Amino acid sequence: MTQSSQDIVQRDTELLASRAIQIHRGAARAAVLGVNDGLVSTLCIVLAVSAAADSAKAVLIAGMAGLIAGAISMAAGEWISVTSQVELLKGVLADLRRIMKEDRDLLTSQLSDDFKNSGLDSKTARIAANEISQDNKHLVTEYARNVMGINPDELGSPWTAAFSSFALFVAGSIVALSPWFFTEGTLAIVLSIVFTSLGGLVVGGYVSRTSGSNVANGAVRQLLIIILASVVTYGVGHLFGVAVG
Repeated sequence: MTQSSQDIVQRDTELLASRAIQIHRGAARAAVLGVNDGLVSTLCIVLAVSAAADSAKAVLIAGMAGLIAGAISMAAGEWISVTSQVELLKGVLADLRRIMKEDRDLLTSQLSDDFKNSGLDSKTARIAANEISQDNKHLVTEYARNVMGINPDELGSPWTAAFSSFALFVAGSIVALSPWFFTEGTLAIVLSIVFTSLGGLVVGGYVSRTSGSNVANGAVRQLLIIILASVVTYGVGHLFGVAVG
């Protein structure tokens, strides 16, 4: 392998590691959920209100209220979710430290078995596990990573998840609401649907691409969800407007 090829492979592995860390921390999930909910929920508000009230001012007021409430709600929900996850994982690690004090040999033996299952020969696995077990923190860290699948250094970031969710929800909402700042009526409705659909295609395609799935399938799936939401909410808004009128 040439030096250039090695550099490319190293760059790719570093990017892959960075993606894995973001996913584990909850930021990636929060970002995807935030922008997707911002797009779909705000479009639903826009279509329902426009069908019921036929007033650009009413649409903007309802849309901005939905933007603010939704962004805060998403951020708070992600913060609570990731905080709970971190606290639960910390509890698991605390129990692991307790077990280490009571039976270090058991953890060392299980770590050695895990190394053997990963492809090391028995002697090498045993030597590696014994060396790791000489340090308490090292033993807990390696046992958690290899046997339990927990990285003690990357339990998750509640504030990162909350900020990502808040910012991307606002961005998604603005996409759906933006036409109503410079036009109204049928044109604004059509533009809201078009802008949201384009945003949905980008989000669906991005998620599929990063997960290794078919980009077109992910994009089309997201588009169908937006179309279905548009039809349902506009229909409900129209019926509500007729009933109130």
